[in-house]
Amino acid sequence: QVQLVESGGGLVQAGDSLRLSCAASGRTFSSLSVGWFRQAPGKQRELVARITRGGHTNYADSVKGRFTISIDIAKNTVYLQMNSLKPEDTAVYYCAASPRIILTTSPDYWGQGTQVTVSS
Repeated sequence: QVQLVESGGGLVQAGDSLRLSCAASGRTFSSLSVGWFRQAPGKQRELVARITRGGHTNYADSVKGRFTISIDIAKNTVYLQMNSLKPEDTAVYYCAASPRIILTTSPDYWGQGTQVTVSS
C-alpha cells in the first residue's frame, strides 16, 4: 500500500512563492506516475501538474510558467514549486500517484491534502 503525505501549504500573499512536498512510503516514485491536483471551494478537482513514469511533465494552462513539478528519487519525494501565486490558486492541493505510465484523473493513491491560501 502506498501512502502519500503532503506538506508545505500555508497562507501567502499574491506574488509570493511556496513549495509543496509529497513524501511516499510503500513504493518508490520511480515506479509511479505522480501529480498534483487542487480543489477550490465550489469547484471541481483540477489536475495541476504531473510527471509520467517516463519523466515527461504536463501542466494545466492556468499554471504553466509559474509552477514546476519535480521528483527527488533519493528522498522519494515529489515537489510542486509555485511561483507568482495568485488568489485564484487558493485551494486544497493533493498529491496523487498511480502505477500506470501516465497519471489520469482517477489515481490509485491520494494524499490527505494541504491548504494553500493566497491573499490579494
